[in-house]
Amino acid sequence: MPDRESGAEILILNYARRMQELLSTYQSYLDCLNAQDWSRLGDFVHDEVSHNGRLFGLAGYRVMLENDFQQIPDLQFRAELLVCEPPFVAARLWFNCSPKGNFLGLALNGRTVSFAENIFYEFDGDKIKTAWSVSIKLPSKISFHSEHCPPG
Repeated sequence: MPDRESGAEILILNYARRMQELLSTYQSYLDCLNAQDWSRLGDFVHDEVSHNGRLFGLAGYRVMLENDFQQIPDLQFRAELLVCEPPFVAARLWFNCSPKGNFLGLALNGRTVSFAENIFYEFDGDKIKTAWSVSIKLPSKISFHSEHCPPG
């Protein structure tokens, strides 16, 4: 029976190692996004990536992200919660940013807003092959940070 226990231990260790690898890769991916280092995006995203059932490919995924940063110049991806079950990573991303113009149907025009996005990724090796994100719907009446901050 010692061989069976050793085999189980090896499986558990390999699984734990894979979880750590994916979480580390994901954090590096977020760092790449936050630095807007588009030349490295292909290190983390598969050439045939899809998002919410639409095949974007790496080039289309990059355009989507670049548009996000054009609309929200101070955009930063922060993982508030991460769960990993290889080959999947799930994240609750928290954003505190100031979108230009209209954002999700609201005229924010540079006002700061906070919101979350829940997103699930499937990895193929070390690259994101599929992403599913839950649409964020902000309430029609929203409290902006400037209305709640005490005078300084």
